[in-house]
Amino acid sequence: MGICPNKAILLNGKGENVRVSIDRGLCTNCKECIDVCFTGALEVFGKDMSVGEVFDRVQQDWLYYQYSGGGVTIGGGEPTSQPFFTYALLKKCQASGIHTAVDTSGYVMDNEGYKVLEEADLLLYDLKGMDPLEHLSHTGVSNERILDNLKRLAGMNKPIIIRVPIVPGYNDSPQAIRRMAEFLSKLKSVERVDLLPYHKYGTVKYGQLGRVYKLNVQPPDMEYMNSLKSTFEHYGLKTQVGG
Repeated sequence: MGICPNKAILLNGKGENVRVSIDRGLCTNCKECIDVCFTGALEVFGKDMSVGEVFDRVQQDWLYYQYSGGGVTIGGGEPTSQPFFTYALLKKCQASGIHTAVDTSGYVMDNEGYKVLEEADLLLYDLKGMDPLEHLSHTGVSNERILDNLKRLAGMNKPIIIRVPIVPGYNDSPQAIRRMAEFLSKLKSVERVDLLPYHKYGTVKYGQLGRVYKLNVQPPDMEYMNSLKSTFEHYGLKTQVGG
């Protein structure tokens, strides 16, 4: 406990029932506790890598990309939050004939981040809703920049796959679904819409981080997802459940 400069490591309980916990609000990821954890119970997940190191790993599967017609998808987090790294990796992949895709929320505020979206061969573009006030309430930001960026990229004929997380009670009302389908039907470079049913896999991660999972929603069944799929198809959009 004493090794933590921020006093983020706590002991709860007494005797045989004592448990160690980490206050994530105090933790700054300084890693000093990891350096002295002789059991290996605490460890860093992931590691820092240069563009060259990542590309060397990517290039090992070059033959697979060529024969399968696939390529590299850069996800996150949000790839445009590290625009210089992501852009450099895109260029190295493309110079070697490797197709590139970027998975993005579309919430890009600066020219460097937008340049990444322009450069990718394909965009996997998240779209969570059309109403700006509801979007602000559910995500903490308005969707106006997201929609503006999407229209601008579609105007460049950038190939785009739209990914829509379906969260029952939040963004799946008939009006909301029709409004989104109508909007997307006007963007000619949208190649497909992927409807992603809400799931509870993230609850485990919340527990590991000592956080409370507050969303009380049941995952939608396949019959319901197919009914939403039909709405998008009615507007001429190639649509699938999952993606």
